[in-house]
Amino acid sequence: MDFKKKPILAMIHLAGDDVLKRAMDEIEILEEEGVDGIIVENYHGSTGDMRNVLSNLKTNMIVGLNILPNAFEQAFQMADEFNAEFIQLDYVAGNYNKTTSIDEIHYLEVKNKYPNIVVLGGVWPKYYQPIKGSVLKDDIESGMKRAEAIVVTGEGTGKQTPTEKIKEFRNIMGEHPLIVGAGLIPSTVQEQLSVADGAIVGSTFKPYKITTQKIERSLVKEFMDEVKKVR
Repeated sequence: MDFKKKPILAMIHLAGDDVLKRAMDEIEILEEEGVDGIIVENYHGSTGDMRNVLSNLKTNMIVGLNILPNAFEQAFQMADEFNAEFIQLDYVAGNYNKTTSIDEIHYLEVKNKYPNIVVLGGVWPKYYQPIKGSVLKDDIESGMKRAEAIVVTGEGTGKQTPTEKIKEFRNIMGEHPLIVGAGLIPSTVQEQLSVADGAIVGSTFKPYKITTQKIERSLVKEFMDEVKKVR
């Protein structure tokens, strides 16, 4: 993945009565409007739905996947099976309330089996509260050793990632690739992509930011018109 081109990666949420048809229709729209890649995710669907989409996929876009919640071993295996270029993980470093931290030894053992698969990994991501005493710099530096790019998010799906948070991550990370993982909208594209190296976009492409809705072409076009200005 060429992060110098500031790739835009769109979420395929696998919703609708006919999951496969909707996914194929959405992917066609995204490719025609110049989006760089897709992330097939079991957000509304199942891993079976993911396999069905990946089995029928015909696209020149970058293809990645995300198996919630943070199922890295299964994600690596599925990415390898379907020749996906990357996986996304909610977190690759940090300790969070109400969840376990990632097992670094096991994670790296699995990752080293798939050297060609890029990892986009979160640090202090949406929906995860760092435990008391956590130090952002330490967690980011650990994450940089485990992922080819770090994903920064705000508080939740569709909620804007604060520009100051993006800048804070950038100051710690230096030149390591940084991806905005939530809440990017046309009016913030230029500001935030001047700092970050790409973005993951989901609800912004959907009417009223409702994730169960189908991707709308006009929303994709409006967004990508702003991306072209940055590039």
